Amino acid sequence: MNALLKANTNKKQSFLGGAAVLALAVAIVKVLGFLYKIPLARIIGDDGFGYFNTAYDIYSVLLMVSTTGLPVAMSRMISEAQTLGRTRQIHQIYRVSRAVFLSIGVVGALGMALLCRQLASLMNSEKSWFAILCLSPAVLFVGIISSERGFFQGQSNMVPTSVSQVMEAVCKLVVGLGLALVAMSVYKRGGLVTDLPGELPPEDPQRAALALAHSKAAGFSILGVTLGTVAASVYLVLKRRKAAAAILEECTDPTVYSWKTTVKELLTIAVPITLGAAGLQIITTIDIGVYMGQLKGPAGFDEDTADKLKGIYNFAQTIFNMPCAFITPLTVAAIPAITEQITLRRRRRANTVAESATRVMALIAMPCSIGLAVLGEPIMQLLRGYSGEELRVAGTLMSILGFCVFFNAFVLVMNAIMQAHGYVYIPVINLIIGGVAKVLINLVLVGNPRINIVGVPVGTVICYMLITMLDLIAIRRILRNPPRLIPNVIKPALASVAMGAAAFVLNKLCLLIGLPLVLRTGFSILGAAAVYAVLVYALRIVTRDDCSLLPKGDKIAKLLRVK
Repeated sequence: MNALLKANTNKKQSFLGGAAVLALAVAIVKVLGFLYKIPLARIIGDDGFGYFNTAYDIYSVLLMVSTTGLPVAMSRMISEAQTLGRTRQIHQIYRVSRAVFLSIGVVGALGMALLCRQLASLMNSEKSWFAILCLSPAVLFVGIISSERGFFQGQSNMVPTSVSQVMEAVCKLVVGLGLALVAMSVYKRGGLVTDLPGELPPEDPQRAALALAHSKAAGFSILGVTLGTVAASVYLVLKRRKAAAAILEECTDPTVYSWKTTVKELLTIAVPITLGAAGLQIITTIDIGVYMGQLKGPAGFDEDTADKLKGIYNFAQTIFNMPCAFITPLTVAAIPAITEQITLRRRRRANTVAESATRVMALIAMPCSIGLAVLGEPIMQLLRGYSGEELRVAGTLMSILGFCVFFNAFVLVMNAIMQAHGYVYIPVINLIIGGVAKVLINLVLVGNPRINIVGVPVGTVICYMLITMLDLIAIRRILRNPPRLIPNVIKPALASVAMGAAAFVLNKLCLLIGLPLVLRTGFSILGAAAVYAVLVYALRIVTRDDCSLLPKGDKIAKLLRVK
């Protein structure tokens, strides 16, 4: 947090400089997230963790509206206005965006709160209603957060966004875990479920009481997320008020478009992106209902077993999402950077930024993808303590999802490139095609008792491979001189495959020697990372163009002897 606060919050960062600031925040947030979710799963059990994630899945549908299309539109419009010296127009864009965000936030929060039981039933997870209710106010505050972050991100100032993300994570950790511990402590004293006897089925009251306690504890723990959004909103509003007065002094063009014109431009960019993101999330939400229905139906599992399998898969998803969280800063920083170059008609420079983003993405995502695929089982055993059949299932899920990390990350970067160039509909169509394919694949595979929950990550891999292919075709067709994307992932891929082989061999050797799990996994990861670092340097994957996009890039290039 102190490292982030040392930066001048009114200062524009370079493309990779801004991405680095956001990546630092992501690293802190992910560490705090692991400190939150790993003990949380132990406190509230796999079924409680499933209820927690069901609420979060519904929340994510509404979150997509506030954190995808509108922030991208704000970022593009503010970047263009700042490049042209129209700082008064920046304020107009902010005012219009804030009104739209607040309207969406109020409607979303009320809908989630009033329909919490119906939404839980729709998700085939009736006990998750309390978690949904506790999370509903966060929808409103995320709208406020998004409008404030968009104000700064459009000016390539990523510090306020980064600090607010860390604030959210700290609140979630402290408040969420604290309330979960209190809730389970009350249950152990017999006080949590006594007021709701109607919710306990008579056939197994002890087991039902524990499941109900887990559902209430999941709700209390998710309040940490809600309170985190409140804290971040307050910080960003105060920071934006201080920064707003300063940028007016930089005005060189007093042009200000009308409210109507600004709204039209904002929605023209935002609506297709939002519909695509929300559409994919809605498809994902439907997919959850589909695979839960298949587990309880054709696959032949009872409700508690299905909830447990879902909880294991959700935990694997938590690890799967971590590498891609480091790609989001690249996309957030790339959109205004590419927009600025396009506004100045520097097409080659725009391609340089796009190619650099792709190369950095591959440097991060490719080794994570191969590493999770190779070491899926020991990682799940180490982090969650699974054993026996549960470990076999968890390891399989993690290894399959590992293959998908790279494709997911590549899609994020390609979508940002197309959006920065003004092509907002094509990523939407491709995402929806992939999402529909995922639902159909899961409908077929999960209902097979021999495949069951393993079919879900298989559908995810095929989904993102399909979207990747469609995006690559689209970029080559719509851009006159498209950036060279595939050549920029080949060298990271070669280094990652060699790294994966090293991780596999080291893990087997440590297993033969009989090293404890922690040492075996640690040595495998560190040894593989060392091999990867040597190959990155030997293959000259980092270029001078990459260094030029960093603060003091020439000095960094000279230090690394990059040509």
